[in-house]
Amino acid sequence: MSWDVDAVRRDFPALAEGLAHFDGPGGTQVPSAVSGAVAEAMRSAVSNRHGPFASSHRADGLVDEARAAVADLVGGDPAGVVLGQSMTANTYVLAGALARTWRQGDEVVLSRLDHDANIRPWVQAAARTGLAVRWAEVDPETTELAVEQYDALLSERTRLVAVPSASNAVGTRPDVRAIADRAHAVGALVHVDGVAGTPHHPADMRELGADLYATSAYKWYGPHLGCTVADPALLEKLRPDKLLPSSDDVPDRFELGTPSLALHAGVTAAVDWIASHGEGTTRRERVLSAMRSLAGHEAVVFGRLLDGLAARDDVTVVGAPARRTPTVAFTVAGRSPQQVSGDLGDRGVCVWAGNYYAVELMTALGLEHSGGAVRAGVVCYSTAAEVDRLLAAL
Repeated sequence: MSWDVDAVRRDFPALAEGLAHFDGPGGTQVPSAVSGAVAEAMRSAVSNRHGPFASSHRADGLVDEARAAVADLVGGDPAGVVLGQSMTANTYVLAGALARTWRQGDEVVLSRLDHDANIRPWVQAAARTGLAVRWAEVDPETTELAVEQYDALLSERTRLVAVPSASNAVGTRPDVRAIADRAHAVGALVHVDGVAGTPHHPADMRELGADLYATSAYKWYGPHLGCTVADPALLEKLRPDKLLPSSDDVPDRFELGTPSLALHAGVTAAVDWIASHGEGTTRRERVLSAMRSLAGHEAVVFGRLLDGLAARDDVTVVGAPARRTPTVAFTVAGRSPQQVSGDLGDRGVCVWAGNYYAVELMTALGLEHSGGAVRAGVVCYSTAAEVDRLLAAL
C-alpha cells in the first residue's frame, strides 16, 4: 500500500494549528482515534481491576486489550507486556529486579549510543551490586556501533547487554541481532531500547534477539505510557519491589499502583490506527504492512531533508550511519543549537536542541560542552513542503 500523507494528516487535529513538527523523536501528535478512545474510556463507567462487577470487568478489558495491541506491534507475547508510567520507569523496575540475580564480579555491557534511560538504570544497579560496567563505543565520524568490539567486551561474567534498536539522537540503527547473538553465546540477557526504532520500521523483538524490548507509546502516535515486553517465563524469575497486597502475577507484579486505564485505551487505539493503514488477515500482519509503507514515505521526505542540510556550507550533519531512522542531528556555524531551535520555533518550526538525554553520545562526540546539536525527525505526517519550510526558515 502507498502512504497517503494528506489523508493521514486529516486524522491529526493538532496539525491544524499550522506548526511544522520535526519534534517527533521527542514525541508525536495523536490521531483523533486515539484521543477519542481515551475520552470514551473516561466517559464510561470504569473501576479498578479484578472486581466482580461490570465497570471493573471493563478495566480488565482495557488492560488486556492494550497488552495484546503492544504484542502485535513488536512481535511479543501479551502475557509478557509490562505497561507503566514510562519506558524509564519500567527500566528502573526491571533493573532493580534483575540486580537481585547478579553477584559481585559480574558485568553489564552498555553502549554510548543509547538514551540515558537504557544506561543510567543499569549503571546505578551495577554500582549497588558491585558489578563492572563495560562500554561499547561509537565511531565519532559515522556514529556507528561496531559489532566486532563486543567480542572483547563480553565474557562468561556478562549478565546483561543493553543496546538501542536506533539512536534517538542521530538515527543510527546498529546490528542488534549480531550483538544479541554474541551476548546469548555467553549467557547474557539483551535489553533493547526500541523507543526510537519502533515508530519507523516493522518491529520484531524475536528477530532482533531481544530478551526485553522497551518502547514508548507516545513515540508512535499514542498516549504517554511505557511498554516493556519479555517472555513471561523470564518475568516469572524476577522479583521486583512491590506492595504486599498487590498482584504477584506476571506481568502485573512489575506495574506499580493503579494503571492509567484511559491511556491504555489510547494504546490500543494507536496500534489499531497504524494497522488500519496496512493489509492482512491479522492485526500483526496489518501492522507490518503499514510500517513498511510508512518507512517508504519517511525515507523520501527524510532524503529531501538530508540533501537540503548537506547543501549548506554553514551546516554540519552529525554522523553518517549506513542504516538509520529518519532522524538527524546537526549544528550551524556561529549559532548555538539552542539559538537555532529558538529561532526556528519563532517561525513555527519545531525542532529540539541539546543532548535529548543521549548525554553519553554527545559527550563522546565532543558536543556536550557546546550545547549538543539541533535534532529534526520525520514521522508519518511529515511532508516535503514542511521540509522546504524548515530549510527556508534555517
